[in-house]
Amino acid sequence: MSEPRPTTLVACDLDRTLIYSPRAFWLEGDDADAPGMVVSELYRGEPISFMTRAAETLLQQLRLESVFVPVTTRTIIQYQRVQLPGPTPAYAVTSNGGVLLVDGEPDAAWSASVRRRLAEQSAPIAEVTALLESRAAAAWITKVNNAENLFVYAILDRPAMPDAWLASLEATCRELGWTVSVQGRKLYCVPQSVTKHAAVAEVRRRTGASTVLAAGDSLLDQGMLEAADLAFRPAHGELDEAGFVGGNLTITGSRGILAGEELLRLLGAALGRLG
Repeated sequence: MSEPRPTTLVACDLDRTLIYSPRAFWLEGDDADAPGMVVSELYRGEPISFMTRAAETLLQQLRLESVFVPVTTRTIIQYQRVQLPGPTPAYAVTSNGGVLLVDGEPDAAWSASVRRRLAEQSAPIAEVTALLESRAAAAWITKVNNAENLFVYAILDRPAMPDAWLASLEATCRELGWTVSVQGRKLYCVPQSVTKHAAVAEVRRRTGASTVLAAGDSLLDQGMLEAADLAFRPAHGELDEAGFVGGNLTITGSRGILAGEELLRLLGAALGRLG
């Protein structure tokens, strides 16, 4: 009797890693030379997120060969708008690790453990919300949103946001046990105890995966990439701007939506080597 094949878990961020809004395509050359694309998300009936057709095919193959886990800072409702090829993933991480979905449903045990850590390790969300809703920030913050009472994010007029204000916010949030991430027009304030890498570690424990591959582009993905056996990031985003590198890390040669396709090729090649 042959030994069962070791399980490989592939944890993949969504926005600007796997799927892309038109602002993040970063395509060069003539429109006629652009890659074919498929719609990955509708919002109010309008297509807003995409991947290339080649990326869709690569993702379908990747899902056949691994435990594929979407990992996102999106809330459950925002995540449910994303249409990836194939059946509902057995596991998905939303709300930056605050929610673990099992067969599409929130896992109560994980949610309870997250709430305990929040109460013990981070200042209340109201204190951080007040920083974003202050009169001093009104000139560059157009809206503040509470994400499932786990974290808070703001919609920015980014060119109007002073670097000094952002640095001050980051310092204050660190003292409160929170972290700050700017992604496009959104500014996230997230408790340090709510992390993607903790949720991915829980999925690894439950599946018994022998190896974890991870891909992401933002500072909120960094811990997940550092903890992975093999990690991948695009040549754009917060991590690229910060010059993030590591011995386990591979960086794409391309950026934008073509980097999403390249990441899937790299993940597939890594699976082939492991197999």
